[in-house]
Order: sequence, then C-alpha cells, then structure tokens
Amino acid sequence: MADFKEISPNASAGEKLTNWFENRFPTAFYEYKKHMSEYYAPKNFNVWYVFGALSMLVLVIQIVTGIFLVMHYKPDAALAFASVEYIMRDVPWGWLIRYMHSTGASAFFLVVYLHMFRGLMYGSYRKPRELVWLFGCAIFLVLMAEAFMGYLLPWGQMSYWGAQVIVNLFSAIPFIGPDLAILIRGDFVVGDATLNRFFSFHVIAVPLVLLGLVVAHLLALHDVGSNNPDGIEIKANKGPDGIPLDGIPFHPYYSVHDIFMVSVFLMVFSAIVFFAPEVGGYFLEYNNFIPADPFQTPLHIAPVWYFTPFYSMLRAVTGEMMYVFIACVVAGAAFGVIKGKLSALMKGVIVVGAAAVVAMMLAIDAKFWGVVAMGGGVVILFFLPWLDNSPVKSIRYRPSWHKVMLAIFVVNFVVLGYLGILPPSVIGGRVAQLGTLFYFGFFLLMPWWSTIGEPKPVPDRVTFTAH
Repeated sequence: MADFKEISPNASAGEKLTNWFENRFPTAFYEYKKHMSEYYAPKNFNVWYVFGALSMLVLVIQIVTGIFLVMHYKPDAALAFASVEYIMRDVPWGWLIRYMHSTGASAFFLVVYLHMFRGLMYGSYRKPRELVWLFGCAIFLVLMAEAFMGYLLPWGQMSYWGAQVIVNLFSAIPFIGPDLAILIRGDFVVGDATLNRFFSFHVIAVPLVLLGLVVAHLLALHDVGSNNPDGIEIKANKGPDGIPLDGIPFHPYYSVHDIFMVSVFLMVFSAIVFFAPEVGGYFLEYNNFIPADPFQTPLHIAPVWYFTPFYSMLRAVTGEMMYVFIACVVAGAAFGVIKGKLSALMKGVIVVGAAAVVAMMLAIDAKFWGVVAMGGGVVILFFLPWLDNSPVKSIRYRPSWHKVMLAIFVVNFVVLGYLGILPPSVIGGRVAQLGTLFYFGFFLLMPWWSTIGEPKPVPDRVTFTAH
C-alpha cells in the first residue's frame, strides 16, 4: 500500500479534500507541478506570448460548439443545407453555437498565424526547440485540412464549388492524380459521398490527430523550456536550488497574465459573434447562404481568407512563370557549383539534379507545379530550423536589415492573402508572381542572407523591467 501524506486535523475542508485527492491520484498533482506551478518560464515574456494560450482556448470553443452542432446537423447532400438553417432558426441558441463555431474557425487561424510570427521573430524554432516547431507546423497543416473539410459541410454555393476546385487540383498530379481525386471525392463529382467522407474526417479522425499533436507540442515545449524575446536559455543560469535565476513559475504569474488576455480576446470574439459574424463576407461568405447548385457556378470562387495566401501561390504559377522557376533553378545550381566549396562529385550531383528538375518542369503541366507551390508554401516551414544560420536567435539582436526582411515578408504574405480573395487580373497576377518568388526566396536563400551583417551583443541574462 502506498504511503499517504498526513494532514493536520485542524486543516480546512478544502485542504483535506485536496489531500484526499492527492493521496489517491498523485500523478495528476505531479503533472500539475511539472507543467504549471513548478514550470519555470522566462520572466521577460511579452504580449506576443499569449497566442499559444489563446489557440488552446479557441480549440476548446471549436470542440464544444462542434459537439452541439453535430447533434442537429445531417451529413446528407439533400438535407445538409436545410439542417444548418434549422440550427440557425429553430434550435434554441443554435444561431449562437453556429456563429461561435464559424467565428472560431477564423479566430483559430488568426491566433495561430500570430503565434507562428512570434516564433519567427524570436527564433523559437532554433536549437533545442526544433521538435517543438515541427509539431507546431504539423498542427498548422492538420488545422488546414480540418478547416477545409469543415468548409464543405454547410453545403452552400461556396462550400460546393470551393471543394470542387480544390479537390480537382489533385487530378493534376501525374499518373495517380485522377484516381486520387476520385478517392478523395468518393465519386466522380463532389456529392453525397464527399460530404459523408469530409464529415467523418472533420468530426472524428482529424480532431484526434490535432489533439495528439497539441499534447506533443506542449510536452516537447515543457521538456526543453520556453524561448523568450532575448533568445537566451534561462537554464544556463541556475541558483543553488536548481531554479533558473531568470525564471518564474508559470502559475500563478503567467496563468493570471493569460486570463487577462483571454478576457480581452473573448470581448472582441463576442462583439464579432453578436454584431458582425460575417465580417463583411470574410468569415462567412454571402454566397454560402445560397444552397449548393451543381448547375450554377458563382462568378468568382475563392477560399476563406486564411487559405488565400497559398491560393495566390497556386494561381501565380502559369506557363510563363515556369520559365522564371527554371531560371532560378539554373542560377541556384550555377551559384552552388561556382561559389560552393564542394567536391567534384557533389558539383556533378548538383548539375544532374538541376537538369532533372528542369526537364520535369518542362514536361509536366504548370497546373501541377501550382499545386506544388501551394503545398510547398506550408511544407517549407518544416525546414526553417535548418535554414536559419544566424549566430543569434532573436530579432532584437540581429542586424537591422533582418528586421526589414521580416517586415517585407509579413507585408508580402498579407498582400498574397488579399490578392487571393480578388478575381484574377493581369496586375494582380504579376504582383502574386513576385510575391510567390519572394516567399520562397525568403526561406531558400535564408542560409545565405541570415549570416550577412554584424549581430548585436547578446546579454548573458534576460533583459527585464518590472512593471
């Protein structure tokens, strides 16, 4: 029998109840101490460090509201749209649950994008947090799949035709594309089979994967410790008791900090839900309030705003754009052969590899390479820990022009997102092509440009001003 902790007979009822649970469920209390009260986070966290907690909050909102929506939703092509209208009009508080879920989808991507931007700013993907970043990128990728499948479920015009366009892109993959598209749809066109498949994945399969990745992300983070705005490892400076000198317990200090920011977030979230749930057609597109009609194509089909940067990359890849990509491949190979300190064998491999890539680009349709660009825009994020060769982590101590590069990258990403919402145009297409080149150039050339310039001296201890 395990040894029980004794407690004074004069202890309060709350202390006795806590002691009773701790004696019978010590693992829970150990995990609470490990991840909350005895998890020491850097004392110089700023407002950029709240978006991880907000992501967890929105995930809970999506799960809870999704459970209530599933109670009334019917995954049938003949009934799906009507069931959503039934939820909105006849189910008590159904409109609130539906608007919370739709607003939560956009809020999820907003806080995740800001969370990832903070990682870019402060080098949170650098050693020893590579695995934390990889889990985070996997969460982002799975979240995109979850959102895309959920986008089909209202069975409105944009749901139907958006799914039709995106699923048809898979048919551009050589050899297996047409069969793969049929496998995803479950039929030759988007229909009842597609709706049932997407519903099952959206409600059961993908959320389980997402929850598993979130747990792995948090466990990996707490094993290596949190990064901070200075990019300094606080575990390098510990006191005699083994506690980092620049660390403070996550609870109660940052838990209270997060609760305040959660309150601010919920006020903004509630204002959107109650007063502007469509947000001008960006969160809920007006065409999606029209039942799906396979015989009437909307004038302009575009995905929801959080997909549009990558959708712009897809549209940017045209036949003439392929020649630009070929020139980039040739120039990159020539630079590696001429300037790189490589053996003759490696130089030969580069030349042969570049020739093979050029041959593939010429042989395969540009539509396929557009799909590659759209997917590559996400996949390239996984390689970021090994692309950044800067001697310092945080943007605070990098050369000033690194800040300019990051600022241009953010503006470029927003512009790509905006162009993805608009109908195709000549000028917009050119801007999207330049933006796509810059997006990939930012990452692919990072091993070179991240080493240029003289970084500022990094302090031994974190910089912190009490407030």
